[in-house]
Amino acid sequence: MPGATTRRTLTRQWELLKLLPSNGAGKTAAQLTEELNDAGFRVSKRQVERDLGNLMEAFPIDRNDASIPYGWRWVRHASLHLPGLALPEALSLHLVDQMLRPLLPAAVLEPLEPLLRMAATKLESAQGLPLARWANKVRTVPPALPLRAPQVDPGALEAVQQGLLQERQIEAHYQAADASDAQPLTLHPLGLVQRGPVAYLVATAFGYDDLRLYALHRFTHATLADEPARRPEGFDLDAYIAGGALQFTSTGKTLRLVLAVDETAERILRETALSADQEIRIRAGRTTVHATVPDSWQLRWWILGQGDLVEVLKPAALRREIADTCQRMAALYTARKEQRT
Repeated sequence: MPGATTRRTLTRQWELLKLLPSNGAGKTAAQLTEELNDAGFRVSKRQVERDLGNLMEAFPIDRNDASIPYGWRWVRHASLHLPGLALPEALSLHLVDQMLRPLLPAAVLEPLEPLLRMAATKLESAQGLPLARWANKVRTVPPALPLRAPQVDPGALEAVQQGLLQERQIEAHYQAADASDAQPLTLHPLGLVQRGPVAYLVATAFGYDDLRLYALHRFTHATLADEPARRPEGFDLDAYIAGGALQFTSTGKTLRLVLAVDETAERILRETALSADQEIRIRAGRTTVHATVPDSWQLRWWILGQGDLVEVLKPAALRREIADTCQRMAALYTARKEQRT
């Protein structure tokens, strides 16, 4: 079994090989030294030059003498694939895994599992390097109550993905949130969007043109049809999302929101604004926030989640709606208290 020094040398040289470009003038020894040091290898330019000289004897590496300083690269048209991951790649995959695993259904993550395990193994074997230990120093915490991703039928997911890829129709059975049974649908898939722990298919149904969202976990069955999918003229997924579709807008429009806020909410909204045009005004000791926001259920959830930190002043219809909701909530708690006594 190789000793620790030999393992470190092999690891460093393997990383060095992965840094070499396959085209262009090549990278200088100074550039390669900097990149290795960024990856956590404490190595001098002289050592890198020695490594390159040794590696040239076993690998098709070219020293570009036409440039000063010399550029190092793979020989042109060299057919070579280096298995495994470079340390920065492994770290990136590991951090992405930490952030996305709580959000994505198991069926979506399954194809990535071999690569994610490879990344974890790479980091574990390189714990002596500072870059590998970076994964132990950063964490992502969700801003709201974390919800577990719902289970998605793997066969339905495969049909949806293939329908999008091949631009073909999908024959599906879908159980809406307010339905007791699944209903048959012929869908024309247009896009797939991940919103928090839930993935949604953007599609039209049958021969209709209106765009709908279908939560993947509500498909009880789905198969790929032979017929081509129909795409509405001018459809753009980014524009559809920007229009507020994923915020479950009640009107599809925006509204000019005016809130009265206390010091805590003011500080939060100064740091993380509600919109690009947000204004905070202070008059006669009262702080108000003015912002143009989508008229959505997400907005209502946010307002209710702030409790007594914010008060809706405008628009009047939204103020009445929030007040009615709060009154119903208070009635629930009052009724429970009376039942206990």
